[in-house]
Amino acid sequence: MPRELLLNAFDMNTVGHLAHGLWRHPRDQARRYTDIHYWQSLAQTLERGLFDGLFLADAVGLYDVYGGGPEAALEAGVQVPANDPAVLVPAMAAVTQHLGFGITANLSHEPPYLFARRMSTLDHLSQGRLGWNIVTGFLDSTARAHGQPSQTRHDERYDRADDYMALVYQLWEGSWADDAVLADPASGQYTRPERVRTVRHQGPYYQLEAIHLSEPSPQRTPLLFQAGASARGLRFAARHAEALFLPNQGLQGTAQLVQQLAGSLQAEGRPRDSYRLLTSLEVVVGRDADEARDKYADYARHARPQAALVQLASATGIDFSRYAPDEPIRPDSLGEGIQSIVRSLAQSAGHGPDGAVTVRELLAQMPLGGRINPIVGSPDEVAAALLHWADHTGVDGFNLVRTVTPECFVDFIDLVVPRLQALGRYKTAYAPGTLREKLTGHGPHLPAAHPGAQARQATACPPHAGRPAPRP
Repeated sequence: MPRELLLNAFDMNTVGHLAHGLWRHPRDQARRYTDIHYWQSLAQTLERGLFDGLFLADAVGLYDVYGGGPEAALEAGVQVPANDPAVLVPAMAAVTQHLGFGITANLSHEPPYLFARRMSTLDHLSQGRLGWNIVTGFLDSTARAHGQPSQTRHDERYDRADDYMALVYQLWEGSWADDAVLADPASGQYTRPERVRTVRHQGPYYQLEAIHLSEPSPQRTPLLFQAGASARGLRFAARHAEALFLPNQGLQGTAQLVQQLAGSLQAEGRPRDSYRLLTSLEVVVGRDADEARDKYADYARHARPQAALVQLASATGIDFSRYAPDEPIRPDSLGEGIQSIVRSLAQSAGHGPDGAVTVRELLAQMPLGGRINPIVGSPDEVAAALLHWADHTGVDGFNLVRTVTPECFVDFIDLVVPRLQALGRYKTAYAPGTLREKLTGHGPHLPAAHPGAQARQATACPPHAGRPAPRP
């Protein structure tokens, strides 16, 4: 039976996300990113189109490698200024019933005790529609903003992340039993103290002794997203992630990454139905092919590929401003940034003079101000391309990158969604339940085989290390 596609809108609480420069387009409304009504309207539009979620990226630092400082990013609006994605969730949840919200949070700089409470709060307020995109960070500017001279080395960031996850699992899953909340007005008892446990965590990076402040939320642990594509990142994702965002490396490259990831997940005992795979795509659709091409040309006139190079510089650790347009960028000069991007640049070797990629070639790969080759066509052409991508690579769905917003999502909903539905490849109504239930088809909580679920056993332990619970 053909699989129904999963679809997220891919956005960020900022003026310029991945299609750099398109905020300048006269129909683009991204400059309203500080307006709560803009986000509420976008959420309602996405729910009308039965989107599974709005996935919000984040970066808590500035892109300051290009030119040796933040000036280029500031001038072009390259993900700066940027606001907190988490605070948008209650406003959008209030005007929708089903749309999920995936928010990016950098665990390297989030105190786990407070972070766990914030996620529980958002899961409560959204009635179980929260997802967390787990990131470890890569920007030195972020590290300096938190009092560190530079970013921790790549693999150690994931070692620290494993310890962080072990801690927050205990808070979400093991601190409060399912029957801890009595809420009995007659007796005046709200909580049964004997069913609440103090978490004591002594890990290599984090130590904690505390009771989780929030009572259990609908999902307890938010649906877990992860986007690591390095060898160490894939091991982390294979252990923790329920939905994985794979970098778009073209049809063949993405298909190979799916196969590689399947092996890592199988080694962790994860069956194929226990996780979902998504990659990013960019779509420009018109009522017919000619209109789509005209729209694409119109968008491209406002795009700024040079701004995309500013972001790429920080992602790879390479200051591209130091290179002449046709000067080769040797693979051995690549830095310690996002490993999947570093690797893809290294694999580009051979296209430029002396077997190396050049700045001119990189700019040519960014026609709409980002490194994703857009799908341009009529509704039937776009629907066919999406299905070809899914069937050839093995992904379950896509994060649709915003171009001119919200126009790009309105066009997709009005023109492409009906074609996918007619082909039986997209839902015609939302499934009931939490975000986890909608995306995985399983229950609202982490499945029993997930490592985070092991923390639930702790609720059977005596509270507070055996100390008697005082009576009021």
